[in-house]
Amino acid sequence: MKVVKFGGSSLADGAHIQQVYDIVTSDPDRQIVVVSAPGKRHKGDTKVTDHLLEYAKHTIADVDTSEDVSLIKARYHAIGSYFELPAAVMAKLDKQIEQLAQKHYPSYDYLYAAFAAHGEWLNAQIVAAVFNQLGTPARFVDPKEAGMIVDDVARAATLLEASYEQLSQLETGNEILIFPGFFGYTQAGNIATFSRGGSDITGAILARAVNADLYENFTDVSAIYAVDPKIIEHPAAIERMTYDEMRELSYAGFAVFHDDAIIPAIQGGIRINVKNTNDPSAAGTLIVPPTEVANVHSVTGIANSNRFAALYLHRYLLNKEVGFTWKILSILKRHQISYEHMPSGIDDLTIIFDKSLMTQHQIDAMMADIAEEIKPDTLKWIPSYGIIMVVGEGMRHRVGAFTDIVTPLRAQGISLQMVNQGASEISIMLGIQPEVADQAVRAIYQSMFE
Repeated sequence: MKVVKFGGSSLADGAHIQQVYDIVTSDPDRQIVVVSAPGKRHKGDTKVTDHLLEYAKHTIADVDTSEDVSLIKARYHAIGSYFELPAAVMAKLDKQIEQLAQKHYPSYDYLYAAFAAHGEWLNAQIVAAVFNQLGTPARFVDPKEAGMIVDDVARAATLLEASYEQLSQLETGNEILIFPGFFGYTQAGNIATFSRGGSDITGAILARAVNADLYENFTDVSAIYAVDPKIIEHPAAIERMTYDEMRELSYAGFAVFHDDAIIPAIQGGIRINVKNTNDPSAAGTLIVPPTEVANVHSVTGIANSNRFAALYLHRYLLNKEVGFTWKILSILKRHQISYEHMPSGIDDLTIIFDKSLMTQHQIDAMMADIAEEIKPDTLKWIPSYGIIMVVGEGMRHRVGAFTDIVTPLRAQGISLQMVNQGASEISIMLGIQPEVADQAVRAIYQSMFE
């Protein structure tokens, strides 16, 4: 059995949903379908989820929401008209959209979560109606009834481990199950969403729960590429990669597959196939356990991201002070700040942060406390810090892998601010000035792949 997930670009309008129908019905093993909210139909268009978030914002502000409601209805009615769905189906969806603003929510976070989740909630219902209209029995599955129970973090929820037992009872029979992605329910019955893009997470959870033979993740590209096509034109496609390689590359900027979504698949040992809705016959990229990998390159992929910031601290003999790192970590905990990496020397320390997870108030308070309690000789905040990840199972036992990576950088006069190799030996992290990150990625790619 296969669990199949389709992203927003694959469900943007009636023509795309017809493609989805053709893909699913072409393979009888595709029995559970996870859907995202309708995405952009063309450049300059707006995703349904963004319309819903505007609707939420205007509801909180107690201003007129009629335009928001009309825009959201129009997207679903266009799909309904394409397939000539019964008026009763569309009337039911209209009512659900209108009632969103009339319900009571425990907090604004839960309100935003409920509004955002309705892109998937509504789309799953309309996709199920389309399948039935076209002659293929299908059933919309309510995540609450299925047992998708999550913790109480309204907009970054985590599935409760006990939920897997109930989700494993899902039975398809002669029907295809249409499941909305992106959200679950708390034990109190409130909608809580996974982090944005979390339909990938839903798909992986269901694949693990039902012990699927394959989790197919359909998107708008024919494969995962060795490097961002915006940096290198027509880069090499990755035919097969391991779970660990995908995790490392997703962390550093590969946006094809949600960073957290691979965890349930790893736990269940489920193979993943990333495929293209617009070219379903293409092989795509297989993500597999390490025992199955067979990559001809020592490097599988190169990713970079500028979402980081760094704190640089210098103090003589800090390596001799017992408990020095503990003091730093205590300050971070006090201000509810998590860090990504902490490379150090005998007299200095760099702490790298994901700046998207921090507020300016947190940064200012943290810096003030470190200055007062640690009394460093030098304390500097670096607001933009580039990270490049060079990843490949083939580097694990390759002598000279690091030399192969830094030699082309030296040839172009690019200096590194930090180098860190993970204990797994499949990745090398480079800290670099953001303005030369793309140039560095090109140099490494050309050396390793061309």
